[in-house]
Amino acid sequence: MDKPKAKFDVTKYMALIALIILAIVITALNPQFIAPNNLMNLFRQTSVNALIAFGMTFVILTSGIDLSVGSILALTGAITASMILGGMPAWLAGLIGIALGAVLGAINGLFITWGKVTPFIATLATMTIWRGATYVFTGGNPITGGKMNTSFFFQFIGQGYLFGIPFPIIITLIAFAICYVLLHKTAFGRKTFALGGNEKAAFVAGVKTKKVLITIYTISGLLAALAGFILTSRLGSAQPDAGTSYEMDAIASTVIGGASLMGGKGRMSGTLVGALLIASLSNGMNLLGVNSFYQQIVKGVVILIAVMIDSQTQKNRD
Repeated sequence: MDKPKAKFDVTKYMALIALIILAIVITALNPQFIAPNNLMNLFRQTSVNALIAFGMTFVILTSGIDLSVGSILALTGAITASMILGGMPAWLAGLIGIALGAVLGAINGLFITWGKVTPFIATLATMTIWRGATYVFTGGNPITGGKMNTSFFFQFIGQGYLFGIPFPIIITLIAFAICYVLLHKTAFGRKTFALGGNEKAAFVAGVKTKKVLITIYTISGLLAALAGFILTSRLGSAQPDAGTSYEMDAIASTVIGGASLMGGKGRMSGTLVGALLIASLSNGMNLLGVNSFYQQIVKGVVILIAVMIDSQTQKNRD
């Protein structure tokens, strides 16, 4: 007896379909969109949001949220830049900055697990704390000049090319591969999905829920700091307001990519497509001369539509 064929689930590919349609529409309105230079610029712009969104995917899969990623990006970027100006080798300063991001993420996890604070409130509080710390540390002024302008390694991270490809894109692809394997091919990934499906059931099944959650928020902080290092290098300076509202783009990329805010559902590949869609939308509107204020409205509408689709999908499955 033949096995019944699996039904084609179009919802898994909605983000990709939307990206293709968007690219066709923008190209029809302005062919410059598919020019090689613009595409390279688009992918480079995607890298920062994509890195943050990869970490956000782990968080959202547990039905959590991390609003502090933009502030972690800014604080770690400022501290990294300050260390480079102080004479520290850029590679070492970068590693310390990324490690600091992991620590800040772990602190979020500790508040949520041991402090019993809901993810939204915990990360809302740390978002404000880390942003305030950034302004205190920088005095509200950009950190720039000095060795930041002469360090080959520092400039290469955000502005360099390898085999004709912008290095930030290569970093993002490597991070994607690691996150994909971690989420979809390891026991840790299965535990992440289990937490989002039913945390109590996962605990009963032997999953060390607190340890997994702390690790997840640590990953989120680490990737936000890595994005901060790339952004600081690309701009050639550390801006105290860097990363503002980046958490919204990361959440949008994750949800558009098919992750459910209710937890337990999502794909790393979907998040990458979602990040490309968000970047394409912004890039396309810039090419078409759309006012930046209207761009915010369009992004908000896109996020709302994605959440509504997710909500309706959940109802149909129930």
